[in-house]
Amino acid sequence: MHLKDYDFLSDSTEMTSTRFVTFITPGLHRFDLAIVTTSRFYGKKLVIDMQSGRSGVLAADDLEEDGVIESVFRVDEEAAAELSAFLHLVLGDVHFTD
Repeated sequence: MHLKDYDFLSDSTEMTSTRFVTFITPGLHRFDLAIVTTSRFYGKKLVIDMQSGRSGVLAADDLEEDGVIESVFRVDEEAAAELSAFLHLVLGDVHFTD
């Protein structure tokens, strides 16, 4: 197969900022995260759990939705609450621009 055989819907490169953080919560849950800031997701950030490889495009408002963190990262309710508390500190509000 050759590159010309692919039908690209999107292909772009941009400079991003990535924060790597490893921490243990008060409930003794360990998280190894990469938090990518990009202009691609309308102000949301790409949060990657490097232990499981699971990721989500998230902003502070997503943390208010029941079951989002549990579903995205496949963690139990206690771990999700602790992860959500941390993410509230680092995720900003979404700002739509035209």
